Amino acid sequence: MKKLVPLLLCMLPFYSLLAQEISIELFKSDFNSPVNLQHAGDERLFVVEQGGLIKVIDADGSVLPTPFLNLSGQISTGNERGLLGLAFHPEYASNGFFYVNYIDTNGNTQVSRFNVSAGDANIADPNSELDIIDYIQPSGNHNGGCMAFGADGYLYISSGDGGGSGDTDNRAQNRLLLLGKLLRIDVDNPSDGNNYGIPADNPFIADPDGRNEIWAYGLRNPWKFSFDSETNDLWIGDVGQGAVEEIDRASATQAGLNYGWRCYEGNAPFNTANCPDDSTLTFPIAQYSSAGGSPHCSITGGYVYRGSAFPENYGLYFFADYCSGLIGTVDAEGNLTEQETFGGNNWVSFGEDVNKELYILSLGGTIYRVTSETLSTSEFTTEDFSLIPNPASDKVILNFKNERVRSISIFDLKGSLLFSEEAISTTNKEISLSGFSNGIYLVKITSEAGDTQVKKLLIQ
Repeated sequence: MKKLVPLLLCMLPFYSLLAQEISIELFKSDFNSPVNLQHAGDERLFVVEQGGLIKVIDADGSVLPTPFLNLSGQISTGNERGLLGLAFHPEYASNGFFYVNYIDTNGNTQVSRFNVSAGDANIADPNSELDIIDYIQPSGNHNGGCMAFGADGYLYISSGDGGGSGDTDNRAQNRLLLLGKLLRIDVDNPSDGNNYGIPADNPFIADPDGRNEIWAYGLRNPWKFSFDSETNDLWIGDVGQGAVEEIDRASATQAGLNYGWRCYEGNAPFNTANCPDDSTLTFPIAQYSSAGGSPHCSITGGYVYRGSAFPENYGLYFFADYCSGLIGTVDAEGNLTEQETFGGNNWVSFGEDVNKELYILSLGGTIYRVTSETLSTSEFTTEDFSLIPNPASDKVILNFKNERVRSISIFDLKGSLLFSEEAISTTNKEISLSGFSNGIYLVKITSEAGDTQVKKLLIQ
């Protein structure tokens, strides 16, 4: 079982120079309970409001007056119900298909496909709805509702355990039910009378005790999940019962994993009666407490940051807490850091734009950019030294303006030292990049006077 380990900021003497201070800056406000933010492969952003509207933020930052889609007349709202999820087809630019997840007027989950209208890219065709999959929700909470296309082209759908307390009906462990699961379906190749097909490598196709649609199970309320756009790893923020909030990670090919609910809440036993051996369960990569006395209550899963504006955040998984206003990160080794707390915000979702920059949504109606107060692109140049060219490919020249430099070091974004040279005593230095892979690096220089500065270098 994995346990929480504090982020080791002292692993390298240099690491303190890279320590980021997570911050947020206002992007847009005055939305009505925004719960999801997506892009469609261009500069626009699509904001999902729980009450049934999808609004468009245009490339110039303006909110268009006409909603992209209005489903307010065909959904149930209140508690955790409403319009919950949005996913654009990987070929949206050519086919115009997008998918929504909502709770219908009977209180049940409905996943449907819509088309963008033929005459206006900012308005969907409200008459184009095609039912994809639906299932009964016993209660008004733990509905999941997140959706995303994987790199395999299949649509993944999160479903909660159906609500109530403690999953007394053991729905999450019951593979004959779609509740408490992550589903995986093929929306491009329908079969067996459905408007979807089953991928051939789904884990329970040949199992009479498992539904074909299930990819993973044993989840309580996977309110938000995402795929790492670089590694394709799956990250899930699973809301706890009342003591533990958990973060799960799996590779894209790990099928049929059992994440343990209701047997375990995070790493802690919860109700282990008639449960499988814990050696067959997949425990979280990280977790944090939401027990009595803690300000935390409910995790909102996010994304692994793969943008370029804040390279010190690169590769970190971001999550947040609904009650406390916490924004935290988990690194690739599972080290969890509670970065900053922004009180008064009920964080309900993260979102990415087309450039993979990160946003966070407060249920109160405000969308913020997630930023960092150190080493952002606005600080790309300094008065003291320059990197030419930058981006670079085969070599880079370091020019120093005011004094001679004693040493140069180059680190990757994990803090690993890749190059070092001492006793330079020059104002101009050429470095070969032949042994470096494409990516973002951090160049540290120390002057003969002992002053230290850091600059980003992009190798492509």
